[in-house]
Amino acid sequence: MDGFRLKVLYISRAYTTHDHRFLTSFVKAGWAPTHVPLLDERLEARPLPEGCREVRSLAEETASGGSWRERRNQLARIIADLRPGVVIAGPIQSGAFLAALARARPLITVSWGTDLLVDADATPLSRFVTQYTLAASDAVFGDCQAVREAVRRNSRIADERIVTFPWGIDLLRFRPGASSLPLRDELGWDATEVFISTRSWEPVYAIAVLLRAFAGVARHRPTARLLLLGDGSQEREIRSLVTELGLGRFVHMAGRVDYSLLPDYFRASDIYVSSALSDGTSVSMLEAMACGLPVIVSNSFGNLEWVEEGVNGSLARPGDADSLEAAMSALIDNREARSAMGATNVVTAGSRANWDVNFSALERLVEDVTSADGAG
Repeated sequence: MDGFRLKVLYISRAYTTHDHRFLTSFVKAGWAPTHVPLLDERLEARPLPEGCREVRSLAEETASGGSWRERRNQLARIIADLRPGVVIAGPIQSGAFLAALARARPLITVSWGTDLLVDADATPLSRFVTQYTLAASDAVFGDCQAVREAVRRNSRIADERIVTFPWGIDLLRFRPGASSLPLRDELGWDATEVFISTRSWEPVYAIAVLLRAFAGVARHRPTARLLLLGDGSQEREIRSLVTELGLGRFVHMAGRVDYSLLPDYFRASDIYVSSALSDGTSVSMLEAMACGLPVIVSNSFGNLEWVEEGVNGSLARPGDADSLEAAMSALIDNREARSAMGATNVVTAGSRANWDVNFSALERLVEDVTSADGAG
């Protein structure tokens, strides 16, 4: 924006790797972002980008059990104090809904995938909240065609105000190569085939389904191993299930690892697998693809825009352990196919998953919305 730094109020659930990526790009665009997290959760070890500030009073209001009205009033005070040129908020039923209640304008709503693809139709109340929020939005940004179609079903937003592109990844960081981690040697996994999962241990990612599928694979392929990264609210259940299924020596639970080490964990693995029940464009899948791994994911929503069965990975029915087991078994038994798929994925990620290139679409949307608002 010529002549001044656009003030951006960015509202999200917590502070994650994805939020860090957005905020960094806002600063690079010459904007002045302020981050307002809804929860007091920091899932990203890196500090806020230089040039970005944070207001945590809304998270404090949430932690104290504040009602929607109290949180709305708190956000309204933040907006009145900051006077942003644009508010960018998500997910739809929380951050963006709160912004709509506070009458934030102009408002660009960010869909995080599951909010529109699953949650929007979960209950009549959720459907109302979704449609109310979209009706109050000046534009919507999402990461796949399925999100665009869901926006169309739930609103009358003009098509040019619905922007979709994959959130993308840092291709300089995520690329093929040898792992610098001595992981396989330390675990005695040199002569094994390693699946890797990097999804959080939350219900939507169905880690229990993955474990049951992997148990079936390990029964017929004793050299199969599973590298399980992350943590989450289901940690107790996941650890108990590993024990119940007798997978102790087959599964390594590495916990939440530093973002800078993720590429080396992918490079130390052979196949990426995700048992998520719902995905837009999965960033973790793109990271694995860029590192040269074949991928196994659910055959739903955004995944279908990236994965073609037998070409660069395999697809399984969401929530179906038997289907996932079959996909995992087929790939682990075919080293030649895995190699070809991995090479295809490197090319695909390089041509379609560049965050720096893709972000320009959001820049143009922000400029369009703020220009129209100023003219109005």
